[in-house]
Amino acid sequence: MMKKLLAMVGLGGGAGGAASATKFYTPYAESHVNTLYNLLFCDDIALFCTDGSARAIGPWPTLFAEKLDATALSSLAADERAESRIRALAYNRLRAAGHTVPARKLLGVIVEVPLDGGRDVLAAYADGRVRYLNQSGKVAIFEKGNDGAVDALAKELVSLAQPLVEQIGPWDKNRLPPPRATNVRLTFLVSDGLYFGEGSFEAMSKDPMGGPVLAKATQLLQLVVKTAE
Repeated sequence: MMKKLLAMVGLGGGAGGAASATKFYTPYAESHVNTLYNLLFCDDIALFCTDGSARAIGPWPTLFAEKLDATALSSLAADERAESRIRALAYNRLRAAGHTVPARKLLGVIVEVPLDGGRDVLAAYADGRVRYLNQSGKVAIFEKGNDGAVDALAKELVSLAQPLVEQIGPWDKNRLPPPRATNVRLTFLVSDGLYFGEGSFEAMSKDPMGGPVLAKATQLLQLVVKTAE
């Protein structure tokens, strides 16, 4: 059924090549929340380091180097101790330069649920980090190790989504605008690109593969809200 949901919105297949620059979407009233929203998907590396001095430390010299160092980037992308979003950026740069990357290594799951007053967005990453953007514009950020229960549940969500990723393929165009009001969208941050699943909440909940992912995301969301309060 998940493939049927993908067909409804024209998603799920593609060559997995690097797309051109992604549009900066503004689904929230607050500019900083819009920045956080776009950062979730790791498809615009410039958003991650606007401070020039910061580019000289950590992984940024490797990621921003004018002359691409494929060996260093590959090492960073494969490093399971590194932040999942950093790994995604490294994979993205390798793909953009025409280098082969491993397929279907899931690094994060992003769930978008449009609501009457806006949209809730929950992002869980393979390293246990979590970002939650509430429809009101409030934000909750959990870094690795901030909360053991949140960390563990985020990893469970990513693990649960891996079989679904195995059944679909990467999107080879620019990221789409936020989903319309009637749809829930699951975005999968994967080594070979962004993968999508989208449909009504009812259809997604009943899907044998998408349903458990959505249920686990709901469980994580409830824990995040409770912990943040």
